[in-house]
Amino acid sequence: MSQFFEIHPDNPQGRLIHQAVAIIREGGVIVYPTDSSYALGCHIDDKAAMERIARIRQMSKRHNFTLICRDLAEISTYAKVDNQAYRLMKSLTPGPYTFIFKATREVPKRLWNPKRKSIGIRVPDNPIVQALLAELGEPMMSSTLILPDNDRPLNDAEDIREVLEHHVDLIIDGGHCHLEPTTVLDLSEGELQVLRQGLGPIEGII
Repeated sequence: MSQFFEIHPDNPQGRLIHQAVAIIREGGVIVYPTDSSYALGCHIDDKAAMERIARIRQMSKRHNFTLICRDLAEISTYAKVDNQAYRLMKSLTPGPYTFIFKATREVPKRLWNPKRKSIGIRVPDNPIVQALLAELGEPMMSSTLILPDNDRPLNDAEDIREVLEHHVDLIIDGGHCHLEPTTVLDLSEGELQVLRQGLGPIEGII
């Protein structure tokens, strides 16, 4: 059965953040709030935890996993980003956008889209996520919490607890999130493509 932490959405309790990151480092799968919807997360180097997330979501092998980053300083380590794409990201982050880029060799190959060799990159505008990443000291592997046969993410921690308490190690209750996932912008082939229209507006981008 999972642990359940109520963390303040604006002033995250350091003790709980420390415990949450310890769970991630020990191979745990967590549910956490973002500036769009709730998401599933685990350590970037943990294959077993990633496979658990894939089973929960019933993902296809073509699914793009996402690295949740604290800021843009980490981006070039994990993604091949040209100057134009960097300027676009800088104008939209932190915020409810996921960017698809070609992955660098620093990204474990099991996280790549196998056909396109790409990875999702995200910088959320959420104090809980920022506190988790600051404590962790590196990006976190993540996927939007959209369950099979659903087209929208769950947005209430108690509902999530009822469904997933035997499938994850920690659920963080950070209050209600949006019902919309991120807007996904694909820059992996050079030209911008909108793969998913979500919470982030696209007016003025394309």
